[in-house]
Amino acid sequence: MKRKAWPQSWPGRLGRAVDPYVAALLGTVALAALLPASGAAATAVGDAADLAIGLLFFLYGSRLSSREALNGLRQWRLHLVVGASTFVLFPLLGLAAGALAPALLSDRLYTGLLFLCVVPSTVQSSVALTSTARGNVPAAICAGTYSSLLGMIATPLLAAWLIGSDVRFSAHGLLAIATQLLLPFLAGQALRRWTAPFIGRHKRVLALLDRGSILLVVYTAFSRGMTEGVWNQVTPARLGALVGVAAVVLALALAATSYTARRLGFRREDRVTIVFCGSNKSLATGLPMAAVLFGDAAGPVILPLMVFHQLQLMVCAVIAGRWSRRAPEPSAVSGPPGAPVQV
Repeated sequence: MKRKAWPQSWPGRLGRAVDPYVAALLGTVALAALLPASGAAATAVGDAADLAIGLLFFLYGSRLSSREALNGLRQWRLHLVVGASTFVLFPLLGLAAGALAPALLSDRLYTGLLFLCVVPSTVQSSVALTSTARGNVPAAICAGTYSSLLGMIATPLLAAWLIGSDVRFSAHGLLAIATQLLLPFLAGQALRRWTAPFIGRHKRVLALLDRGSILLVVYTAFSRGMTEGVWNQVTPARLGALVGVAAVVLALALAATSYTARRLGFRREDRVTIVFCGSNKSLATGLPMAAVLFGDAAGPVILPLMVFHQLQLMVCAVIAGRWSRRAPEPSAVSGPPGAPVQV
């Protein structure tokens, strides 16, 4: 039997008890706790993480074809719903969670929760999950990419508005984000003619780079937190409360995107795309943004994003697997918008 190619295969593995990526993240945190990088080593690791994130966005730019981008623009209703969920619904949920902050979450963890709520959608996991559930993969690629590009402006603006003085919002910060994320993406678009064939033959490289980049940034942020003693402020009770709050936020986002997509008459494969792209958040984009916007205080701020990211991977993998088994044949999937196929 022919083995399934990435990205259909890896989300299914997330339903296992211990996913290798989750184990790698936990191991990275443990390594930072035992052997935090400091001094020259911290600088070297931070530079390596910046380069890896830049290369990741270069590959994102190389992956998106002009035809896919144009086709994506024609599906403006889908992208409007995804954008509204990412940059309107989530911030509202974050503000609503403020009522729980004094009792359940420390000030820094609540700041991190608000930051999580303004981070753009992810590309890699949204595309992989959409593919597994037999959704509209080209639309998912465009939705994740457009969200990341919009987030380079929307995320700092929303963070400065919702969080306030803790955010180091400035023209220099916006330039730093654009330099690290936008310029590599545009370079990938410009060189796509030569890079796209290689990427098409080595799709796993993109997945490995995605994960490796995140592990480097996580190690850098947690090492800084260990050397400065900020993790002593996160008690087990606070961490448990954070997991619970993040789970509620994810559940509400999944329910809202599913209900909205069905009410607006989207066909089945587009509803799948809306649910996954509208409920997922990007570590690859959020972590370097946090480093720019919060500086040395970024350690505790990224913890809610890390927790939410793991929850979204595990929960959405289960959902994608179930939807894949319930999906109609391709001929039925291609029916008109509003066809009576339930997701």
